[in-house]
Amino acid sequence: MNDQERLEAFEAFARDVRDELEQTNARMEELRVAGRVKTATYRQLFALRMTLKDIDRRLEEHGL
Repeated sequence: MNDQERLEAFEAFARDVRDELEQTNARMEELRVAGRVKTATYRQLFALRMTLKDIDRRLEEHGL
């Protein structure tokens, strides 16, 4: 894999992370509106959101 291919792969990864973060936020909002913030699903989504936010922060720190 050459440098250009690696960069494209990292950029695709960054897009995927941000898309998943957006979807997770939307699903959490749906559950919040329904008053289901104490469910296992909400807590799992919360943990996933924290992980995705950390990955996104690290990508941004590296200019991606």
